[in-house]
Amino acid sequence: MAARQTVCVTGAGGFIASWHVKLLLSRGHYAVRGTVRDPGDGKNAHLKALEGAGERLQLFKVDLLDYDSVASAVAGCEGVFHVASPVPSSRSTNPEVEVIAPAVTGTLNVLKACYEAKVKRVVMVSSVVSVGVNPNWPKDKAFNEDSWSDEDICRKNQDWYYLSKTLAEREAFAYAAKTGLDIVTICPSLVIGPLMQSIVNASSKILLNYFKGDRETVENRLRNVVDVRDVADALLLAYENPEASGRYICNSAPIKVSDMINILKSLYPTYTYPRSFVEVEESSTYSSDKLQKLAWTLRPIEETLRDSVESYRAFGILD
Repeated sequence: MAARQTVCVTGAGGFIASWHVKLLLSRGHYAVRGTVRDPGDGKNAHLKALEGAGERLQLFKVDLLDYDSVASAVAGCEGVFHVASPVPSSRSTNPEVEVIAPAVTGTLNVLKACYEAKVKRVVMVSSVVSVGVNPNWPKDKAFNEDSWSDEDICRKNQDWYYLSKTLAEREAFAYAAKTGLDIVTICPSLVIGPLMQSIVNASSKILLNYFKGDRETVENRLRNVVDVRDVADALLLAYENPEASGRYICNSAPIKVSDMINILKSLYPTYTYPRSFVEVEESSTYSSDKLQKLAWTLRPIEETLRDSVESYRAFGILD
């Protein structure tokens, strides 16, 4: 049995982080500190109910913009998983304050606390949005870890979330270069999969929209998606593998919207789905070859879609 390790997960009540906390607790040898805005909030109840949580999970009240609260959660940890990041639900009126500052300043506060606490490795969740806004990338080539999103284009298009993820990831590697802190980033595509709580996150809403029947026609775009449980696996692989370094794109095989809906129809024929599709000439794809070299494996898309729907039904989100 491996020796007990204390690790911290920021934004522990979020979609990805919740599954990651569950994975860490299931391993038996991790004691987990989860940062949340309010440990007593009912939306964190699902974490306290996890197997092993009673003995090995502590929730810390942390504001990522308050360095001292971050440092108190990180002190004494061997590893940190920085998962928290603001995801705006609508167009921001003050993006610098509402989206960019929390992402960048919050990340730097976490990294500074990790450096001061002599944390062995930080694994940070970024996104493929920090990879794929790159007009200079060859059109017929899948994006890989060498590509960075163009910050000027993100600003021009007012893609503030894209910009926040790009800036935060760049700042992380700049901090690593300056201090020697061991930082690895995971860049997932659209994260879907079963919910652990009744709160529907932004990416799950995209999948749920296919069931509403209020849009007869949808764009038949190529979707880059990944199962939330596979993202959790990637975070742990990146932490535990000594050879892991730099960035890792985390994406399954791209799938057309029409193919996703056909799978859902075959599993759940009684819902009302879009009836027709408009073909879209857009085929950005992302290569996870580097991550797969760490022995990362993927669930079948059918399993992801089925488990997602079953969780929506269990929480009464789908009638």
